[in-house]
Amino acid sequence: MSAGRILIVDDEPSIRELLSIMLEQEGYETETAESVATAGTCLETSTFDLVICDLKLPDGNGLDVLLSARRRGVETRFVIITAHTTPQNALEALRAGAVEYLSKPFEVEELKHVVAKHTARPQEPPEGRDIPEFIGNSPAIRKILDLVPRFANTPSTVLITGESGTGKELLARAIHGQSSRATGPFLSINCGALPEGLLESELFGHVRGAFTGAVRDNPGLFAQAANGTLFLDEVGELTPAIQVKLLRVLQEHRVRRVGGSHEIEVDVRIMAATNRNLEEELQRGAFREDLYYRLNVLHLHLPPLRARRDDIPDLARHFVDKVCRHLDLPPKRLTPDAVRVLLAYPWPGNVRELENIIERTVALEPGEVITAGSLPETLRGKPFDRTLEQASLPEEGLDLEEYLDGLRRSLMRQALNRTGGQQKRAAELLRMSYRSFRYHAKNLGLTVEGEPHETS
Repeated sequence: MSAGRILIVDDEPSIRELLSIMLEQEGYETETAESVATAGTCLETSTFDLVICDLKLPDGNGLDVLLSARRRGVETRFVIITAHTTPQNALEALRAGAVEYLSKPFEVEELKHVVAKHTARPQEPPEGRDIPEFIGNSPAIRKILDLVPRFANTPSTVLITGESGTGKELLARAIHGQSSRATGPFLSINCGALPEGLLESELFGHVRGAFTGAVRDNPGLFAQAANGTLFLDEVGELTPAIQVKLLRVLQEHRVRRVGGSHEIEVDVRIMAATNRNLEEELQRGAFREDLYYRLNVLHLHLPPLRARRDDIPDLARHFVDKVCRHLDLPPKRLTPDAVRVLLAYPWPGNVRELENIIERTVALEPGEVITAGSLPETLRGKPFDRTLEQASLPEEGLDLEEYLDGLRRSLMRQALNRTGGQQKRAAELLRMSYRSFRYHAKNLGLTVEGEPHETS
């Protein structure tokens, strides 16, 4: 059985021959075209699982092939390849609806990976394991995903940092799913969601009668996660007392339940996540240095969605398919104009915000096509300020996250001043959700409604 049918569009005969041989060895059927005109004919008369198309063609641009296909309702995925790589070319290709943009000369293994990814049929996870799919093929995400198998094969603790909504728990589950502990449990807890006493009981357990309301023994998450993984989300929120007890567990691999008289040995791998800068917390004395180094043996940082815009089309299509299956709806598709709107939006709430918006859009769109008009008005407002692309990089370099935080703080402060301190109206000016605005306001030293704008 063929792995899929692929159309190769390139004006260089050697490239067409090389790609045909390579892909046919991988089990694909291939057809070739040397121009915009012949590619259009192929797409009119045959169906393909993927098109690999050069950007520069004798009678036009590779994007002409893509856009012409879309106008005729052909939804085949396109991979654009070119020897003339510029950020503008890449952005135009992705806005037009291409799923990948590769520079010549490319690595053969890289192209094989891209083709396999976009022609793959759904498969059951190996050995019945439910391994989460972490969507993304931008350079930043590829670098992280390349580390997942290596991190999975060690027992060391992992610290995952990044803004809220970037997918830190999903990444932890992916590491767990590829590890030798994959058949064991993956348990998670939000360390900032519970008061200290209840969090201590949930983590370490308690014995009956340890406190008022303790009517039965509770083994605790460390014991329940035996032979598996315990994920500590928002670990930067831990109180000093809990930090001390967690450090002891990491050092001794033993826990003592609240009210208990003896220690219990535990075999569990710890992964932790935070949206805080723990090094700054160390300087403030809010986080223990010894605990930080125990947690930060292996470190992954998930970039915000605005720093991995190449992944937005794939993520959006993934969420559309996911919601349609969940709601038992016929498949829906995103039009190129809808993708362009998604690419232009700044996404302060990251991947979580994108998923929520796609879920709402799919549920409300009665047709099978999601256009720009199907998306919420907040996304279709003033696009992301492209003048930022012209910002100059100092000779000595700069701390990008600090720079972006400073820019965010300045714009949020201006919005608050313009609205008289009303955060809901300020959030609307910045095309942010109210929840995202409040979150960033807290982290950046801006205060809630009715208070001064800054704490300093």
